[in-house]
Amino acid sequence: MAVEVKFDQDGLVPCVAQDAESGEVLTLAYMNAESLELTRRTGEIHYFSRSRQKLWKKGEESGNVQKVRALRIDCDGDAIVALVEPAGPACHTGERTCFFRDLETGKGPDPVSGEALAVLSRTIESRLAERPEGSYVVKLLDDPGFAGEKVMEEAEEVSRAVREESDDRVAEEAADVLFHLAALIRSRGITLADVGEVLNGRRA
Repeated sequence: MAVEVKFDQDGLVPCVAQDAESGEVLTLAYMNAESLELTRRTGEIHYFSRSRQKLWKKGEESGNVQKVRALRIDCDGDAIVALVEPAGPACHTGERTCFFRDLETGKGPDPVSGEALAVLSRTIESRLAERPEGSYVVKLLDDPGFAGEKVMEEAEEVSRAVREESDDRVAEEAADVLFHLAALIRSRGITLADVGEVLNGRRA
């Protein structure tokens, strides 16, 4: 049974678009009943523009559509989170997310720990596409055998760190394992998101 959406006095409900793979918040916009229905029916995000007083499909001009993976509603029924697959930048400025400025400094925010794997994944994709000369990531991607050896080497080092070294050293060595493992699986065309789907399927 569908959950009832509680629209406000203007017939709108706020919708937060969140990257389904990384969990990063992309934008905040509004939906009315019609745009929500279009979103459900087409599988692509539609909003209602308060400034223009009209429906609009995300990416209708830029091509940066947002394919819906899931729609979630909060406990009060008056706010929606859309888990999406973005085809390009979410922001009209060309930034990946509309939330690209720190409130205090106005500058680009520093990544937080929860965004680390998403940043790593995008870095690997960038190296794969641009292939800068001398890139260590490109070397790993081009030589799965070497990347595999590095994963085994780093796994041994983190195991030793757990037995003998400080917590800081354990975190450092664990980061090395994750870095090399991400490159290794990408050399096979597998992403961290693919691994995440497998992990989700193993929940008991």
